[in-house]
Amino acid sequence: MAAAAAGGVAVGADQRVQIHGFQGLKSSRSIPFGRSPRSLPVATSSSSSSAVTSVSSPIKPGTSDVKRSKVELFKEQSDFLRYPLNEELTTDAPNINEAATQLIKFHGSYQQTDRDQRGVKAYQFMLRTKNPCGKVPNQLYLAMDDLADEFGIGTLRLTTRQTFQLHGIVKKNLKTVMSAIIRNMGSTLGACGDLNRNVLAPAAPYTKKEYVFAQETADNIAQLLTPQSGAYYDLWVDGEKIMSAEPPEVVKARNDNSHETNFPGSPEPIYGAQFLPRKFKIAVTVPTDNSVDILTNDVGVVVVSDDNGEPQGFNIYVGGGMGRTHRVQATFPRLGEPLGYVPKEDILYAIKAIVVTQRENGRRDDRRYSRMKYLISEWGIDKFRTVAEQYYGKKFEPFRELPEWEFKSHLGWHEQGDGALFCGIHIDNGRIREKVKKTLRQIIEKYNLNVRITPNQNLILCDIHQSWRQNIATALAEVGLLEPKDVDPLNVTAMACPALPLCPLATTEAERGIPDILKRVRAVFDKVGLNYDESVVIRVTGCPNGCARPYMAELGLVGDGPNSYQIWLGGTPNQTTLAKTFMDKVKVQNLEKVFEPLFYNWKNERQEGESFGSFTSRIGFDKLQELVKKWEDPSGNGAKLHS
Repeated sequence: MAAAAAGGVAVGADQRVQIHGFQGLKSSRSIPFGRSPRSLPVATSSSSSSAVTSVSSPIKPGTSDVKRSKVELFKEQSDFLRYPLNEELTTDAPNINEAATQLIKFHGSYQQTDRDQRGVKAYQFMLRTKNPCGKVPNQLYLAMDDLADEFGIGTLRLTTRQTFQLHGIVKKNLKTVMSAIIRNMGSTLGACGDLNRNVLAPAAPYTKKEYVFAQETADNIAQLLTPQSGAYYDLWVDGEKIMSAEPPEVVKARNDNSHETNFPGSPEPIYGAQFLPRKFKIAVTVPTDNSVDILTNDVGVVVVSDDNGEPQGFNIYVGGGMGRTHRVQATFPRLGEPLGYVPKEDILYAIKAIVVTQRENGRRDDRRYSRMKYLISEWGIDKFRTVAEQYYGKKFEPFRELPEWEFKSHLGWHEQGDGALFCGIHIDNGRIREKVKKTLRQIIEKYNLNVRITPNQNLILCDIHQSWRQNIATALAEVGLLEPKDVDPLNVTAMACPALPLCPLATTEAERGIPDILKRVRAVFDKVGLNYDESVVIRVTGCPNGCARPYMAELGLVGDGPNSYQIWLGGTPNQTTLAKTFMDKVKVQNLEKVFEPLFYNWKNERQEGESFGSFTSRIGFDKLQELVKKWEDPSGNGAKLHS
């Protein structure tokens, strides 16, 4: 059972990064609203609970100032995410300044340049929506489709966190596009920035109690942690608040300050003027369904039901995160580990307590170490639990036993449970374009369908009448949107980030490169005699930030230079095992020289039913590296990697 091995699941849990002691923001009980945190007294001991500074950095003897990153100052001086973004948006320049570039992330946008254009900075903006559970109302889908054509690059992109991305928006059109999204039942608020990002949940629109409960919980968590100051609406719809009523339990949990979690009187009762030290990711799911990569999130929430299928509460994992920096050993991907169990009525208070623990104690001097995973790695889970319990107001109960996790794609045709059908459609690399885009729009518009985005960059058409099935299936097939059985198994589980040409962090290709890489892997499969229906989870990113979660892949390719990848091996198909670095700086043209010996030996030396990732872990990297180094193609057509 998974719970019995829960401690072993969190592969990164035994890593203890040695970083200097630090403390975080002081809670509302000691900081009057509006007072600068820099003037607070400095803690003299890491165990002190009475004097906690605003920032995680050592203090020079004889000084009372605390080092903070530049982004922390931008946030503090922004009037809750307004200034200077509000001024920069009104200038004729095609770009915005450094401070505004950081602030606009909280509003759901990144400033980018087209790196394919040489000699000139071609500024544009990427917009990311926020869609808890991946839910996209019919009206919003049609609006996004229109906006992509009128103001973007003519494509929609589905992300690994169940959202849309629009690329190529120029600055003068930002307000027009933002307001259109808001007025069509959408939002970009909090899709980026140092706060809770989009809350994941299984996208399948089942009417089963536990699925509905998981999705409702994800919605409530997303609302609980949505910024409250109104800056978003001030900037993009002239102060008009276009939002639905919140459930009373969300309002109650947000306003509750019985355990000194809030900033009383602040426009941001949970976040304060500083927000969080770094981005924060939450996923909610049901037992066995690991479509959300549950262990890669800062917080993973799992519905626990009784024998009658009635939800009773939640198991909570904490401390996952993918980002790292090449050749900086103090940065690493990490899996979440069990924190405990809470009754269902307490989940919002438990989530709030975890967020506040990170808000108060996460590092604010060096953004490389600001994610909650580093706090837990330094403290250990027991100390983290003890501190979080102070904000929760009670003890976390013991973690409940869970069955084994499975990756569920939710592709193909399924009964929803209410007489209607849903259809999960595989979208290569999550990019909707050209004929596919036109046909999807026609179907969604004609049948008035709502859709959902999956964490694997795919699309689900919801609420389909039985009588519509054949016509929809025919229309999809005509543009190459195939039944799952007809999609190459390698493609079904593959993912890539956008990378070049727009991401400023990318050092090599990912989305544009993965189609060719998958074809080459398939050719190697054929060459060494692996069956067509066999597969390996392959994920490709253009940099080590890990947006496509390559560190969970059986074969992860992480950009580490022009046309070069670091290769990671050892993940498992159900995404419960962390991969490890196998080789550095493998040029794209040399990939077969690594793939061939690995896949050849997997085919011939594996145990019955053994996945590729499990095989590489069992054999060991030293032996595998020796096999790659000495590889001679049995057919006589290959070459050594180091020849």
